[in-house]
Amino acid sequence: MRLEAGTRTGSISTGLQARIYDPLWLLARQWQVGEFQGEDNGSPAQACFQAESAQLTRFQARAIAPKTMVKAAPYAAEIPLETLVEHERIRPDAGSQTMTGEKLRLAVDGGMYFLRLLDQQSTSQNYRDAFIRKYALPPLTEADRSTLDGDSLSFLGVMIGRVPDGRRLYSSLAPAENGVITIPPELKVASGDLAEVRQAIQFWRQWYETFFSEPQVDDSCWLPERMEYAFSVAARLTDGEVPLTAAEYYEGHLDWYDFDLNGEINLGAGNDNAITEIKQTLVPAPISYRGMPAQRFWEFEDARVDFGAVKAGPEELARMLLVEFALSYGNDWFVIPLELPVGSICRPRSLVVTNTFGERFLIPTTHHAGEPSASWRMFQLSSPPQTGSSITVGDPDLFLLPPALLKTLENEPVEEVLFLRDEMANMAWGVEKIIESASERPLNRFQQQKYPTAPPAGPSDTLNYLLATAVPDYWIPLLPVQSEAGLRLQRGKVLQVDGQLETVGAKGRVLNADRPLAIFEEEIPREGIRVTRTWQLARWHDGSTHLWIGRQKEVGRGEGSSGLRFDSV
Repeated sequence: MRLEAGTRTGSISTGLQARIYDPLWLLARQWQVGEFQGEDNGSPAQACFQAESAQLTRFQARAIAPKTMVKAAPYAAEIPLETLVEHERIRPDAGSQTMTGEKLRLAVDGGMYFLRLLDQQSTSQNYRDAFIRKYALPPLTEADRSTLDGDSLSFLGVMIGRVPDGRRLYSSLAPAENGVITIPPELKVASGDLAEVRQAIQFWRQWYETFFSEPQVDDSCWLPERMEYAFSVAARLTDGEVPLTAAEYYEGHLDWYDFDLNGEINLGAGNDNAITEIKQTLVPAPISYRGMPAQRFWEFEDARVDFGAVKAGPEELARMLLVEFALSYGNDWFVIPLELPVGSICRPRSLVVTNTFGERFLIPTTHHAGEPSASWRMFQLSSPPQTGSSITVGDPDLFLLPPALLKTLENEPVEEVLFLRDEMANMAWGVEKIIESASERPLNRFQQQKYPTAPPAGPSDTLNYLLATAVPDYWIPLLPVQSEAGLRLQRGKVLQVDGQLETVGAKGRVLNADRPLAIFEEEIPREGIRVTRTWQLARWHDGSTHLWIGRQKEVGRGEGSSGLRFDSV
């Protein structure tokens, strides 16, 4: 119970004046309630913290079955974990260095950068035209003109014959087994210029291989049937390996709450030696935040934050707790500035606090202090509940500081797919709203769609029977199929209604027509979901820059209608 002062009228001007008519009465009142009696309470003056910390040393992509032991790949915090999890192949494979209608801007930019490096070399003559003729962009064929969009055709029309194809350069000018780059004789490079040309090629290949953050092998963490990322990491403490699993990561920002303890797997970190003993003596400092109550009566708080303006109803417990903490208990907390290595797991052993009277107190965790157990605590790693149970079991003495990014630069989506329900057609659809064009630009398929207009029917026209109405070609059907794991939504194709027996499939990377796709039925709710692919740029704590393409999933905008109707006249 707490008594709070109130006003008899709606005006607070009298209370704000704080008039004092009898100062002696105030002193007598303080004496009466015992405020002049000293309290044997001291403030924390020193804190001694001991713990053990271990770096994350193992990483395994995708989900791992229970009771499984794998030899996971070594991991060091030299690259952000989001980058390692999200990145995907950007450069074309070595076997597809031809005019395939994709990554054209990469081919052109790579060729232009090679020409700039070649111009910086002190050669006896200029070899720009020789490289352009040898590794030129292939001319457009009729098939290319029928499949590429207008912007990509214009882009190629300008660049063909002016720059070499970076894809062909990379595949052709590869070092031999002895490490020497063989220069084709068709380039007619003088013997005195071979060293300079090889140096330009070497610098260019190094730039081409490191400009993007992409996996060396196609071992993606993306689960297309769940449209989420799944991966596991592990570290070794003195009591053994600590495996952690992030089974449902899709929001684009990685933090400690994305991980769960997973004692049913083993990643092979038991012999890794990355344990660090932590013994630090620190000075606790009272926390401060904007708008907190001032310690002196005549001191004004920060007017930019007004906790009194927070409207909280009787059922809004979170807001009530926030206001209660900010106005009543915020000045009772202290913070200890402890530094931990990025990408580590810490297990505290002891925290001894010394107050201003020299008294020492061993501060236990809430778990060891006899507090009632709870299924969730802030910063506590927990294990997923067992089958048929909703109770989570956590480790109260583990703290994870993941090697995650605080902020990234992100562009507009180069691909956007809406997964939605169509109740009128009793189907689910994957709508490719935006896909990545051949020139690596967002291509709006709705604007590219051609809608034929039928002439209006006359009074003497006969009735036409349609087995099914036409559906836009960027609406990809998801057909329900039964499997051992339950109901799945399998990607299908749309058959043209003009009688040509031609089907239209997906063109983007999310729906990926090259591989089978069967999405779990519960992953597409009634409100739908939205999956995007975006370029992301970030700088890591060591100063390195990372550029990659990642995917994100968020809630959609509700149901949709494809206009599909059967047996219409």
